[in-house]
Amino acid sequence: MTIVRWLGALLIAAALVGAAAHVSATSAPSPSAAPCTSSALSEAVHGAFTVLSVQNFGCEGRFAYLWATVGTNEADAIGVTEVLEYSTLRDRWSLVSRERWCHPGLMAEVVYRQGCFSN
Repeated sequence: MTIVRWLGALLIAAALVGAAAHVSATSAPSPSAAPCTSSALSEAVHGAFTVLSVQNFGCEGRFAYLWATVGTNEADAIGVTEVLEYSTLRDRWSLVSRERWCHPGLMAEVVYRQGCFSN
């Protein structure tokens, strides 16, 4: 009976060694923290208007808000409030639809309050 136990233990050990040989680990670089600066957030505003000045901004998690004056010059400048989302894949901020994202619980409270209830 001891030979049967010994052979069983040997088979189990061989199976464990074989399974361990097939296990592999991969690592990926950890995502960088979203840069929360007025210039990083301003880069998301492009097209006909550019950011002329920033009055306020803030970031929490993957969302941010930006209070800015935009236009082509001071004569046509207007104040805007934007909500932005950071993409770790693209490594940049992008403007998002407030209609889609400005609902309680979808973003941090500070971004929700400062970014969703203004022009």
